[in-house]
Amino acid sequence: MARSTFSPLPVADTSVNEVSGRPVVLNLLISLRPGQWTKNLLVFAGLLFGRRLLDRDAAGEAMAAFAIFCALSGVVYLVNDVVDRESDRRHPLKARRPIASGALALPTALGAAVVLGTGGLAAAFSLGWRFGVVASLYVALFALYSGPLKHILIVDVLAIAAGFVLRAIAGAVVVDVAISHWLLVCTILLALFIVLAKRRHEIVLLEDGATGHRPTLGDYSPYLLDQMIAVVAASTLIAYIFYTISPETQEKFGTPWLGLTIPFPLYGIFRYLYLVHQREGGGSPADTLLTDRPLLTCVALWVLAVVFIIYRPFAP
Repeated sequence: MARSTFSPLPVADTSVNEVSGRPVVLNLLISLRPGQWTKNLLVFAGLLFGRRLLDRDAAGEAMAAFAIFCALSGVVYLVNDVVDRESDRRHPLKARRPIASGALALPTALGAAVVLGTGGLAAAFSLGWRFGVVASLYVALFALYSGPLKHILIVDVLAIAAGFVLRAIAGAVVVDVAISHWLLVCTILLALFIVLAKRRHEIVLLEDGATGHRPTLGDYSPYLLDQMIAVVAASTLIAYIFYTISPETQEKFGTPWLGLTIPFPLYGIFRYLYLVHQREGGGSPADTLLTDRPLLTCVALWVLAVVFIIYRPFAP
């Protein structure tokens, strides 16, 4: 692979030419990154594994929680893009973002962040004070991530993974189900797997320019990240396997058959590793999931299998 060279001005100029003709509303919507909102589907984990999927009221609350987290994650992306606009201009892909390219004015981006953040948190507290607290912690965590945390080795990936855990906790809190320790363990391990793969993609893409984009990236290497990915991939599979076959789980759901879903995470993780190492994927987990049909099919079949086993719609 040829070495990357970074010249901020030409890249930014090209990006401005590409997006300057878009309406402000469209540039704002792009900056909210709706394609990344699939991460917020984790709020439905509590609904599914808390056995409240068929409860209409609980389903409505989970949908509202999903919408709130989409708004709050959009706020996080806006603030992050404002803070990182200078370094993003030196990135071959991020330079095309509306804020980095200058197509979306800073006052407009910050004003939208304030409105969405205030409205989102107000709506969160309207669903219950516990959900509101978790939503506030989510915003606070990523405010810290946009500041000092993203510049601390290893803490940067742990902070992003914690954001996934907070989504899962919020989903359990809003429908008032117990927060399973298995849910937390599997969520943070899978999140770390995805985040580390994203870091690896970034390192490989930027090569010698990684440190110029963000100094912390210079402390990582593909080899180090491969070791970390191997650890969390194995840990994720082991945690899920033990979860499905544990007496606690069998007693909770009244069935020993959840272990039949083990092949789906096995295939899913192996497929994701294939995309990372052989197709240079993993830079955008949401895009990877939505554009790779085998992976998307695997996730859909896993959800259907879990629903069928837990809820047994045809059981007498």
